[in-house]
Amino acid sequence: MSTDKITFLTNWHATPYHAPLYLAQSKGFFKEEGLKVALLEPNDPSDVTEIIGSGKVDMGFKAMIHTLAAKARNFPVTSIGSLLDEPFTGVIYLKGSGITEDFRSLKGKRIGYVGEFGKIQIDELTKYYGMTADDYTAVRCGMNVTKAIIEGTIDAGIGLENVQMVELADWLASQNRPRTDVQMLRIDQLAELGCCCFCSILYIANDTFLAANGERVRKFMNAVKRATEYVLAEPAQAFEEYVAMKPIMGTPVNRQIFERSFAYFSRDLKNVQRDWNKVTNYGKRLGILDADFQANYTNEFLSWDLDADSTDPLGDQKRMAELQKEVADQGGFRRLQVASA
Repeated sequence: MSTDKITFLTNWHATPYHAPLYLAQSKGFFKEEGLKVALLEPNDPSDVTEIIGSGKVDMGFKAMIHTLAAKARNFPVTSIGSLLDEPFTGVIYLKGSGITEDFRSLKGKRIGYVGEFGKIQIDELTKYYGMTADDYTAVRCGMNVTKAIIEGTIDAGIGLENVQMVELADWLASQNRPRTDVQMLRIDQLAELGCCCFCSILYIANDTFLAANGERVRKFMNAVKRATEYVLAEPAQAFEEYVAMKPIMGTPVNRQIFERSFAYFSRDLKNVQRDWNKVTNYGKRLGILDADFQANYTNEFLSWDLDADSTDPLGDQKRMAELQKEVADQGGFRRLQVASA
């Protein structure tokens, strides 16, 4: 059997929610599809779409808002599937910081963000709450928001419910403080978006590579679909195998991040049209997409039956918030039963 090569760049160093990708490698699913996949990690997450768009790497992971912005900046990339669906994202802070559930309590505070779009989001929100972008201090932290909050160099920072909130809860426990002292102002609620999909984590590909290697990409997606099915069916065992491949994953906090990510894994890997419509409109509202911008995604490389879309996405989000609270309190692996037609 001939072997087709693919290079794949993750959105940051190996993270618990990358498990399906790494397990597709370790369990031989890529090999069975006739693929040899090189898994790469970036030095700077902000470079990922540019590196893939330039053709230096074939495929990778990136959030939806960044994937849209990449096309707007003439980096030819397209989303071909979803890894994580709608992880809760927002401004994370600790009780006692002077920040409350009122967005206006951010006035005079130092707010950390990963890349430029985080700052654009906060700047845009200020005008809805009688503030300006000058009313807070923006601090670019990259992927070090947790560390910056702990060290006190920022008062709050943009992060994920299933990653940074878990890390901070773990640190709070080490300080004999309640884990619930970590709080989040969800951006989707502040901005009245109706979804958390702007931070859905996607499989993306260079457009030239995609056009020339459709069957290769289809095989890649078949392999990660098999790995995703394994993760969903046997999560505890899957995480043990991931740790065996990536020993750095073998910590209690990484296990907790994996548990909190479990509910967000996309079962069928599809790009959800409703989500893309919402985030494309949000990008236009933020001024990072032109009025005539067309979203860059496709499901044509997913060679299986796709699940029906939810008939109650807002209700699902409320139920997801409750489910994630249960996981935070009790641990374990839980998923939402999505309302569908």
